[in-house]
Amino acid sequence: MRDFTGKTAAITGAGGGMGLALATAMLEAGASTLLMDIKPRPQELDIFGERALYIQTDLADFGAVQAAFDTAHAAFGRLDYLANVAGVLWFGRDCGATEIDLDIWDQVMTINLKTMVHTVKCAVPLMAASGGGAMVHISTLQFLRGDTHPQDAYQASKAGVCALSRSLAIQHAHQGIRSNTVLPGVTWTPLQSRWEGDDKTQELVAQAVPLQRMGTAADIANACMFLLSDDASYITGVDLPVDGGLLVKPVA
Repeated sequence: MRDFTGKTAAITGAGGGMGLALATAMLEAGASTLLMDIKPRPQELDIFGERALYIQTDLADFGAVQAAFDTAHAAFGRLDYLANVAGVLWFGRDCGATEIDLDIWDQVMTINLKTMVHTVKCAVPLMAASGGGAMVHISTLQFLRGDTHPQDAYQASKAGVCALSRSLAIQHAHQGIRSNTVLPGVTWTPLQSRWEGDDKTQELVAQAVPLQRMGTAADIANACMFLLSDDASYITGVDLPVDGGLLVKPVA
């Protein structure tokens, strides 16, 4: 297990799914954490006591985000890592660009991309003051390909996450701050609740993956832990697919 004792991380989307999996893993590895989500605090975090500072907040509100970081810095005195995990995938409402309601487009862009700007603006000065650090941002494998059943706002916003991450990697390398993204493939999280109880669909999806299974929130958390850790100290500006081999699967 990697040891993050004495380090502090800020993690968005910590109320469930990938964010909660990463939060739990970081806490188990000894880190203190600022955990943010619009959802209520999960009971699973209670065992970690004061090291799990959970603030229920709207990440689209920059003032609220700044206040959360200020509270965490007062409590922990430093910031070493930022993980932007929060995001939405709105099946049915998010569709092709020619059909989508523009209010839905704006909401998805705000939640998936603009909130990343909010957290980065707060986190980077604190990481620089701590002597450096690392950021990881959740994008998606889907932005690399088209889709006959599109979620164009989702794909475009997640492409923006990767573009911004690369720019941050160059901008802040001189401060010892790294920035990378993780590209999940088909991963079982609450975002995929449409498959709940549909064993046949889950089986068909798993069969389409070269490793013959869907990913888990823990798979994504493990990749994030690696990119945040000193084991990845010479890695910045990359997009890491965690997809069971989907990206390199030959066309039948």
